[in-house]
Amino acid sequence: MNAPSDLPRTLPPPMLDRLRQRFGERCSTAAAVREQHGRGESVYDARPPEAVVFCESTDEVAAVVREAAAHAVPVIPFGVGSSLEGHLLAVQGGVSIDLSRMNRIVRVNAEDLTVTVEAGVTREQLNREIKDTGLFFPIDPGANASLGGMAATRASGTNAVRYGTMKDNVLGLTVVTADGEVIRTGTRARKSSAGYDLTRLFVGSEGTLGVMTEVTLKLYPLPEAVSAAVCFFPTIDAAVRTTIEIIQLGVPIARCELLDANAIRAVNRHSQLGLREAPMLLMEFHGSEAGVAEQAETVQSLAKEHGGADFEWARTPEARTRLWKARHESYFAALQMRPGCRCQSSDTCVPISRLAEAIDESVADAEASRIPYWIVGHVGDGNFHLSYLMDPSDAAECAQVEALNVQMVQRALRLEGTCTGEHGIGLHKMPYLLDEAGPGAVAMMRNIKRALDPHNIMNPGKIFAL
Repeated sequence: MNAPSDLPRTLPPPMLDRLRQRFGERCSTAAAVREQHGRGESVYDARPPEAVVFCESTDEVAAVVREAAAHAVPVIPFGVGSSLEGHLLAVQGGVSIDLSRMNRIVRVNAEDLTVTVEAGVTREQLNREIKDTGLFFPIDPGANASLGGMAATRASGTNAVRYGTMKDNVLGLTVVTADGEVIRTGTRARKSSAGYDLTRLFVGSEGTLGVMTEVTLKLYPLPEAVSAAVCFFPTIDAAVRTTIEIIQLGVPIARCELLDANAIRAVNRHSQLGLREAPMLLMEFHGSEAGVAEQAETVQSLAKEHGGADFEWARTPEARTRLWKARHESYFAALQMRPGCRCQSSDTCVPISRLAEAIDESVADAEASRIPYWIVGHVGDGNFHLSYLMDPSDAAECAQVEALNVQMVQRALRLEGTCTGEHGIGLHKMPYLLDEAGPGAVAMMRNIKRALDPHNIMNPGKIFAL
């Protein structure tokens, strides 16, 4: 699929020379490096940036942005390249700022349950390095994404039903603005009434307002007891209705993930897990030994009322890892089910009471299309992902998949939900933001963008058109 195209803004040779003088080999124009940084996991054919700069400090990021601002050249922040909606494409050319080498943990304040990290630190790295403190960072979008990228897209994931999303867990930021100035938003305090909430403005801005270089996050104590369980259901509807009752009864479940039979079939083939190929809920409970046991008993009882069977419990870290392996590997496992395919993945989020309706109708559309698909979802908070495996050389099939995505999004909006629960807008969902927010709200967003980035150099062409 070709990406929307804007007129490229050429990187002037004097600017490229100055970047090479300062950064040496860390400023690359090699085709392979540029192509790697010109795409994520989206279906769009990539237009690579004209150069890639591997920054190692906030001052270096500011230096690149000042050069770009002087010549009105676009800059696109890059973490690990796991975005799904075309966020990383250089639709107007420019420079990709790779933050992966900014991977230091700046400060751990265990007494205050906070940590400050550079933007290139990944969530898995953070949890490895703070394990001895008895604390952890719970936001888990599945991919081992960078924390800067997760803040930029307002990520959530498997633990959101209990711990919230990135917007609930980012306390402060260091940001390089569009003119190369370094600002800091927020503090390590848990709340503030001081002025505009700039932290929330930048979280979810997808690199269109500034480059985040440091993030201050909330941490949580590792729970005394953790237990995971899988349960299989006769239909997706039965699994979803079980989830709705769990949430409505106020059971403090930490994770509640749905995998349909197609997803299970893929991970079985990929990882030889031997799971029953039926709709499955993958759940996790955190708390005291007694609390976890009580939660699990309540959930098992609710599941049985909806035909849930074959409960499998996992209380050791090794056993839990085996179960979560199925969820975390579902995307790449499914790609192998149709060699040569491209995956078009879309997510929506609806009020929990409308979740069954949203998924049932989406499944009916998917089945009628006869295009291979699979579903996974953070159904504990009303968010699910429907992914199609399409032949990129078949224009009719690609168009059909896009039409199915439009139906899915329109359904979510009709049910008073959102066009994206965690992927973000990027390129792919730009038309739907207007449908969701309305022209007045999008006009206000444009005004904010113009005020903070008057030359439109910060990841231009994303979220909305100027």
